[in-house]
Amino acid sequence: MFDVVALGELLIDFAPHSVNEAGYPVLSANPGGAPPNFLAAVSKYGCKAAMISKVGDDMFGRLLVRTMQDAGIDSSSILVDPDYFTTLAFVSLDASGNRDFSFARKPGADTRITPEEINESLFAGAKVFHFGTLSLTDEPAASATRRAIEVARSKGMLISLDPNLRKPLWRSEEDAKAAIEWALHQADIVKISDEEISWLWGLAPEVGAAKLLAEYGVSLVYATLGPKGCYAATKNCAVTVSSPSGIHVVDTTGAGDIFGGSAMSQFVKCGKKIVDLTEDDLRNIVRFACTAASLSTQKHGGISSVPALADVEASMDR
Repeated sequence: MFDVVALGELLIDFAPHSVNEAGYPVLSANPGGAPPNFLAAVSKYGCKAAMISKVGDDMFGRLLVRTMQDAGIDSSSILVDPDYFTTLAFVSLDASGNRDFSFARKPGADTRITPEEINESLFAGAKVFHFGTLSLTDEPAASATRRAIEVARSKGMLISLDPNLRKPLWRSEEDAKAAIEWALHQADIVKISDEEISWLWGLAPEVGAAKLLAEYGVSLVYATLGPKGCYAATKNCAVTVSSPSGIHVVDTTGAGDIFGGSAMSQFVKCGKKIVDLTEDDLRNIVRFACTAASLSTQKHGGISSVPALADVEASMDR
């Protein structure tokens, strides 16, 4: 029985760590993808997690399956397809560690998972189904995502969403907005960035969060504010939590995903329904997640940068 089941892209992030004599970046390969980054934090902080995805029958695909297993994530529904390559993402970083992405995904194996390949037995007794919108960019993965949401709903699971906007993967911004709007209407819990709220509606984070609660049927919103922290709200309470200071940022890749997974781990372990969360409950969840996400930026990569529980707790104590 799993606490969290997630579906989505499982890929390799190539991030620059130096430059050769000709001026070309020397790249370091790291396991990535927003849902597995999310699950790595869920698992690291004491919850049971399972991943649904597809990789290629290639070196990177096999490495990714092993990485999921090493992270304590159930990999029985990570399928290996000999007809498609594992998706690759190439990350560029500015002086502040902020990143931009280019993708080798035409198509990548993660987009080829079908509704018939969804292992519905994973959902039995599970608490949360998590997804992002990158699995909605192409068929058949989009249909597989919709099927997984249907199954999760039928099992009484909460639906968690991180829109995780990546404009280069969409045919147009209009397509991206339509898919994200649809996805938001499916979700009980949403982790969304201030930049995504501004892009969707031109609103401030607090106003965007209120819109999700009032108009979309969402019950819990985490509106992340980059290095400033997070504004979180339910229908009953709201908090603003700052990120810890004095963090030397190396790479922000996966920080938002790690925030989401860290927050989810604390919500699950809290054992309360969303409607029963107090202001103190919400503040504790968000404070832990802000701390974990901030510490993750001191290392390269996503999955590999989830900080140890002891380090998070020590930072919170300070």
